[in-house]
Order: sequence, then structure tokens, then C-alpha cells
Amino acid sequence: MTASDRPSQRPSAVESTPATGASAVVGEAASSLWERIRGGDLGSLPVIIGLVLICTVFQILNPVFLSPVNLVNLTMQCAAIGTIALGIVVVLLVGEIDLSVGSVSGLAAAIVAVGFVEQGWPLAVAILVALIVGCLIGALYGMLFARFGLPSFVITLAGLLGFLGVQLWVLGDSGSINIPFDSWLVQFAQQMFLPPWMAYAASVAAAAGFAWVHVSRARRRTAANLLSEGYRAIALRTILLLVFLLGVSWYLNLSRGVGVMFLSFVLLVVVMNYALTRTRWGRAVYAVGGSSEAARRAGIRVNRIYLSAFCLCATLAAAGGILAAGRLAAANQSSGAADTNLNAIAAAVIGGASLFGGRGSAFSALLGIVVIQSISSGLTLLNLDSSIRFIVTGTVLVLAVIVDSMSRRTRASHGRA
Repeated sequence: MTASDRPSQRPSAVESTPATGASAVVGEAASSLWERIRGGDLGSLPVIIGLVLICTVFQILNPVFLSPVNLVNLTMQCAAIGTIALGIVVVLLVGEIDLSVGSVSGLAAAIVAVGFVEQGWPLAVAILVALIVGCLIGALYGMLFARFGLPSFVITLAGLLGFLGVQLWVLGDSGSINIPFDSWLVQFAQQMFLPPWMAYAASVAAAAGFAWVHVSRARRRTAANLLSEGYRAIALRTILLLVFLLGVSWYLNLSRGVGVMFLSFVLLVVVMNYALTRTRWGRAVYAVGGSSEAARRAGIRVNRIYLSAFCLCATLAAAGGILAAGRLAAANQSSGAADTNLNAIAAAVIGGASLFGGRGSAFSALLGIVVIQSISSGLTLLNLDSSIRFIVTGTVLVLAVIVDSMSRRTRASHGRA
């Protein structure tokens, strides 16, 4: 039981903290953050610091990097791989891995292209079929893992090869199928942007939702006589979030604005974060990732959690492949190939999801893919070879794993103390 979960021996911070002003709230927040860092709970701090450094370096080397035009392109490039990375986060949380997400995404793209263009299916039907196929693939992985005890590394490595072959078979002799530019999918992935007023309204709504969630949590903890976050701290964080979102919306609106596809990806991250942190299933996912045996003894149906994690990962991989096909306006033999697998897994790990299981959040996918795409965009603007991008991304990935390993050791030593 952590200190925040122990019953309070005094009234909650919401009621007892005097009106000492914003400086006291900031000081208390800084003190709390320092205590978390000392205990090895770094959260998203390392990746945020890394992202700031990356943006600073590339902006100095090329002032176009932080221009509205480039940032709009960067956000639109994040959605497809970011969606795949979100599924990787779920699998990593239970301590497993899926190496086949690239092949599954390519197969989904091929199904949509063949079904919609060559077979004449309605686009919605083609997308639904592709998502169902992704879910069934995940169910197959979960069954093999639970029934036969095969390592997820081996299962998904076989899936990487097998479903790549299925993708090539679905595409047939043509090898490449163009998706009409006037189709809803291509319009969604390339040309749909929020009007400025709607972007600002979405920013206000997001800040209001943030405040509502935290105020509701503070009230529940106060009613249970537990320490809770003060209303002043919640108000300060809400104002900072609102200013940040309005600033980003204003800056992106100087170019084409906030892309609907990117906004949909962010909403998907928020929904997944709610599922992982506010539902029984989400708590079970973290429990299984922390210790599957302890979770089993606590009455959690561990095999079902593994099955749901694999299904969700493969379904999100299929969704990411569909978005990538819309972005490219085509599906071909290279869909889901190249560095799709590597970037999706690297994004999840760089964003803060632990390879050891049980640690991370849905926002790991968002932060990680922004880092990777920032590196890619910056190096492209500098006209550097793609080999440099792989080297830099690999270096950042190693650093992220080192930070995760060191924070894990720090938490273990504090736990023994």
C-alpha cells in the first residue's frame, strides 16, 4: 500500500490547505515530483526532456523544423504508426511482445484495397472485414500462447512471415492497388482538418474533461477519508493544459490546422488510457504484467487477459494499416514492411512502456511516436541519409531501455529499504 492510499489521519489537502497562493501549489507539486524521481518513478519525464532537446537541436540546425507547415505534416505522419504502437503498449503491459504488427497492418491494407477497389465492397464493409481479420489473428496468438505455452516471440515471429505471405496472396499479381482519392478513407487520412473554431472548442472541451476527472477523483478520495489532490493544484494544471492546447491549435491553424486523423488517434489514446486506468480489465492487465502468478492467485483469469491483449494489439495493427493505406492512397507489397515493426515497438518503449511488463500507459504510444517522427522529420529536413535516422532512433531506443532498467532498480532498492 502506497502512501497515497493509506487513510489520512487529518483532513484532506482539499480542505486543510490554506489559501497560500499559486506559488505554494507549484512548490508542493515540485516537491512531490522530486520525491517520485528519487523513488525511481520517472513517468514521462525522460521522454519529454528528450523531445524538447530533439526539437531544440533540429530547430537550431534548420528553422523550418518548428514551422506550422512541418508540424502539421509531422502530426499527420504520427497517426498510423502511433495506432499500431498503442497496441504494442497493451502487449508490453502484460510482459509479452508482438513482432507481426507490420505484417498484420499490411494484410489489413491489402484487404481494404482489394475489397473496396477490385471486389466493389462498400468501404465500411472492407474496413470492418480487415479489422475482424486482425482481431482473429490476435485470438489465434492468444490461443497458442495460453493452450500450448509457446513464447510470444516465436508465435508472432511466425505470424510476421506467415501473414506477409497472405498479404502477397491477397494482392495477387498486380502487387499494388490504388485507392481512389475521392474515397472517404483517403480524404480522412490526407485532407480532413478541423476548422479553427472547432479546434479551439476541442481544446476547451479537453481541458474541461481533464478538470472534471480530477475533481471527481478528489471528491471520491475525500469522501473515503484519503489524501487527495487540492483544488488549487487541479485548477493550475487545468489552466496550463488549456493554454498549451490553445497555443498548439493556434499555431497549427497558421497552416492547414489540426488533422482529423491525428485528433482521432489522440482520442483513441485517451479512450485506451481510461480503459487501462479506470476499468477492472485495465487493472487486471497491470496486475498480470507485474506478476502473472500473483494475479492468478488473486482470482484474475490470466489467460483471458493475455487473449484480450493479443486481440487488441492485432486489431489496432490492422487499424494502423488501414490509416497508412489511406495516407498513401494505395496498398502494395511494401505496406507494413520496411521499418513499420521497428518503429511501432520503438515508439512504445521510447514513450515509457517497460519491456519488463506492468509499467507504461496509453500515452507512451503518443509520446514515443512523436519522438520518432520528430527525428525522421528533422533528419529529412537536413537532407541526411536514412541510415542516420536508423542509427539515431536505435540510440534513443537503447537510452530509453537504460532509463527504464535504472528506474526499475531504484524502485526495487527503495522497496527493500
